[in-house]
Amino acid sequence: MLNNLPTFSEINPSDIEINIEQLIKKNKQGIQTLLKETDHYHWNNLMHPLSLMENELQKVWSPISHLNRVVNTPELREAYNACLPMLSDYHTERGQNRDLFEAIQRLEKNQEGLGLDQAQRKVIQNALKDFHLSGVSLSPDQQHRFRDISKKLAKLTADYADNVLDATNAWTKQLDHKEALSGLSSSALASARQAAQQRDVEGYVLTLVFPSYDAVITYADDRCLRETVYRAYVTRAAKNSDYPEYDNGAVMVEILELRQEKAKLLGFDNFADLSLDKKMAESTGEVILFLEQLAEKSLPFAQQEIETLATFAATHCGIDQLQTWDIPYVSEKLKQQQFDIGDEDLKPYFPAERVIQGLFQLVEKLYGIRIQQKTEGIDVWHSDVQFYEIFNAQGEHQAQFYFDLYAREHKRGGAWMDDFCGRFKENDEVQRPTAYMTCNATPASDDQPALFTHNEVMTLFHEFGHGLHHLLTQVDYLEVSGINGVEWDAVELPSQFMENWCWQRETLDLLTEHYQTGETLPDDLFVKMQEARHFQSAMGMLRQLEFSLFDVKLHQASTIHSPEQVQAALDRVRDQVAVIKVPDFNRFQNAFSHIFAGGYAAGYYSYKWAEVLSSDAFSRFEEEGLFNPEVSRDFLVEILTQGGSRPAMASFVAFRGRKPSIDALLKHSGLGQVV
Repeated sequence: MLNNLPTFSEINPSDIEINIEQLIKKNKQGIQTLLKETDHYHWNNLMHPLSLMENELQKVWSPISHLNRVVNTPELREAYNACLPMLSDYHTERGQNRDLFEAIQRLEKNQEGLGLDQAQRKVIQNALKDFHLSGVSLSPDQQHRFRDISKKLAKLTADYADNVLDATNAWTKQLDHKEALSGLSSSALASARQAAQQRDVEGYVLTLVFPSYDAVITYADDRCLRETVYRAYVTRAAKNSDYPEYDNGAVMVEILELRQEKAKLLGFDNFADLSLDKKMAESTGEVILFLEQLAEKSLPFAQQEIETLATFAATHCGIDQLQTWDIPYVSEKLKQQQFDIGDEDLKPYFPAERVIQGLFQLVEKLYGIRIQQKTEGIDVWHSDVQFYEIFNAQGEHQAQFYFDLYAREHKRGGAWMDDFCGRFKENDEVQRPTAYMTCNATPASDDQPALFTHNEVMTLFHEFGHGLHHLLTQVDYLEVSGINGVEWDAVELPSQFMENWCWQRETLDLLTEHYQTGETLPDDLFVKMQEARHFQSAMGMLRQLEFSLFDVKLHQASTIHSPEQVQAALDRVRDQVAVIKVPDFNRFQNAFSHIFAGGYAAGYYSYKWAEVLSSDAFSRFEEEGLFNPEVSRDFLVEILTQGGSRPAMASFVAFRGRKPSIDALLKHSGLGQVV
């Protein structure tokens, strides 16, 4: 059945490897059969059967991959890692299948006669590009080397992610008395006490799971404690950490060397050029120019911000030499002084259940859908997980998704959306797209419900934007439905777009309800929140530009052969754009999973690139009415439903009526004229 859901509780690590092996074998035989049956190809005897095979494999592998990220165990990790070389080999072998490539080429040449629609043509166009990027035109020896590289990279990126998770889980700090945690909120203290109880120790336990780290670095009055926790966090998976056995130094270098070799095999000068071959940006030079221009506009503002912070630290906090472990703490104090507001003032107004309910009310109003929780007959991987169904304006069940929103041990940090399956039509049945949306917010404690910071609210909205992009698609071809086939530097458009709603009074009325009094966000707090919106926005902008420039320049280089050279590349970028000097022991790169274990290699710039698109898109709502039904309908039809069925720029222009402008991003970031 197309619309079966995963049965997570039945996934047995000891069965995973043999099941994947058998399914790969079945798919290989299926491809051979397709190629023998005819040389008169059309959609239904070539592309559609190929989609069926990939859909089946995706629906078996996706729950396994997901569990490895959210309930990691040694047995599951071993089985998962054992499958990576097999899957890599299968996809590379398929991508180098000359007979299959030529069959799809013949289909492309005859597409006019076959009456294929726009989405079908895009599937074929993408497939042929993928063949070239899999080495279909290489010599047999080169193809063999390409396959070896792909297998090694699959293993190394998994090793990198495992090291980050293990290093994060390994470090804890136990404290006997809450006086040592002066400055922390009652909810942070409750979480630290809960962490101690879970480990059967007295007092309080700090960890490197983000809510714990963030609470200390932002609120702990003890400067030495902040430094200790900061040092542990920024040396995760590094040789100079407390757990050097998880060092990612050599892993990182080998990943870079193999990516560079892969790019050279395919005829690219470097991996950055290879990465950009399937993105909106036309060249590495264009990306670097875009990032450097943003940095140039942001730098004067950021310099003012850091000077203000240093002065405040000296006069109000007794800190003459501002260090990186002081910055969040002093910034929060300065924000309180300037705007009389801080994260802890807002947090009681954002109980998780109210935020979720308000989020659903917002998108229901915008897009005419209905979201309903379902509990019966749903197999989940943890008691925190909730499952929801989406119904369209006609009351038809259109899509479904899982929420896993809270941090815990053995769960990877960060936030992401991933899919179990995409929309796909087989005969008269439509497969409902199904997604997992994962965050790492602070869970409920014994004495209060889960409360979100405003940043955590924005993170949830961000991931839900990805979810809507995947779930509301109306494209029936798997390869270009939802997020599939969308250029990577445009895939953040719907997610960044959703963040804008978190600042609107109408939305905040839906999202807020004080967990004790039931009061929505008061007007005075709303005004203060708006006034503080752009607090240190230039410093935040430069931080993201630092990551983006480091990523693209690192993958543009051909001479990275040691961890020291990686560090040198990062140092050069920091010299160019950073206003905050980090300590020499900082090894941020050793836990930069986005580019070493995720899909953002030479693509981290996508966040800022897509933010230009999303800011400009949201500005149309501001101009024509936040809840103007025509604007909402256009965004749904021209952006969310289109998937990858046409170039992202065509979708943007169809919605906005023109190409994007950077002006809206600068406005939304508060970067006007320097005063």
